[in-house]
Amino acid sequence: MWLRFIKLFLYTLILKHLPPTYYPGGRIIKAIRYFFCKGLFKSCGHGVVIEPNAHIPFHKVEIGSNSGIGPNARLGAVKIGDNVMMGPDVIILSSNHIFDSRLLPMSLQGRIEDNPVVIGDDVWIGARVIILPGVHVGRGAILGAGAVVSRNVPEYAIVAGNPARIVRQRA
Repeated sequence: MWLRFIKLFLYTLILKHLPPTYYPGGRIIKAIRYFFCKGLFKSCGHGVVIEPNAHIPFHKVEIGSNSGIGPNARLGAVKIGDNVMMGPDVIILSSNHIFDSRLLPMSLQGRIEDNPVVIGDDVWIGARVIILPGVHVGRGAILGAGAVVSRNVPEYAIVAGNPARIVRQRA
């Protein structure tokens, strides 16, 4: 338990602020982040890339091999498949506020916790994509930059817009 705490502390204090992996010395930075973070995830494949300033609730994140978490990412509970590319500033939400009663302020109604997002293998998530709680993204999908994904995305679909809509299928 202490080792996990120390690794989490080091990630938060130092490792998340190291330069991106595409800077000079990036291979070393990638290896250092991976070494410290692989034991923090719920599950973690090999060759995972974690870019700087990513906010990760490690105990709620499963990530497959050769996948990446983009710079400035904000993650909730999520299962990420193999070979997933993630651009900068991606937000993956897994909780929401309860707002059923009009008699009580929304801030006092509580939260719906952990409706995890599932991202299939070989998915490309563009810059500043927002994925809402409970969404399943199918294998081989592409989420265009700036998309707000509020519904499930079928396999090999290309989606874009707010709300995200299918613009075409991959051949």
